[in-house]
Amino acid sequence: MVLLVMTSREAIKALMGQHRGRFAAELGIDLCSGRSEEIFKWLLASVLFGARISGNLVKKTFREFASRGILSPKAILDTGWDGLVEVLDKGGYVRYDFKTATKLLEMCTALTKNYPAGLAGLHAAAVDPGDLEQRLKSLARGIGDVTVSIFLRELRGIWEKADPLPSDLAVLAAKEWGIIPAAVRNRRHILGLLRQAGKEAGLNKTDFPDFESALVRAGIETRRKHRAAARSR
Repeated sequence: MVLLVMTSREAIKALMGQHRGRFAAELGIDLCSGRSEEIFKWLLASVLFGARISGNLVKKTFREFASRGILSPKAILDTGWDGLVEVLDKGGYVRYDFKTATKLLEMCTALTKNYPAGLAGLHAAAVDPGDLEQRLKSLARGIGDVTVSIFLRELRGIWEKADPLPSDLAVLAAKEWGIIPAAVRNRRHILGLLRQAGKEAGLNKTDFPDFESALVRAGIETRRKHRAAARSR
């Protein structure tokens, strides 16, 4: 396959030419501003992305929240469980509407009670990346590794302690595109290799989340192709 004869620098350039960067930017969320309200919007979107549901339905549902101005902990708490279920259903989030409404209310209650300064306060209270991940998970039942990884992935270079390991999809794409060796298994080592490859390709710290998000998008595409090929056998 042609990708395998590319240098990692060429592969990264081609990858980022074919795939968009941050999912947050696609939703109109300005994470690079570092503003708390923008980061909360991304946490809301990350909770939605964390379920086993299509990306298109997640985006539609988030935009339903945005159109109604339900983009802050106070607005979510004021909307209440019934109102949240209605918004989720309108966005097409029907399979997970009850569970997600409960999760969002629990998350916003914990955030408001335990971190008066909001997510910036949560980040400041964390002693290291691992503690940051645990604090995020403790906000509500059902906020797990997938949601936290999605959220923190796009905050690399913005939050000092945002440093999750690369996801299965990012690793799949990085190997498929020949950016890292196929034999490497250790996720911390893989993250180091991706950082080095990105640096050699001219990416800085604030570019890296776009590179990693492009890998995730490519990984979704690769996984879909692999599943289609398996079904056709």
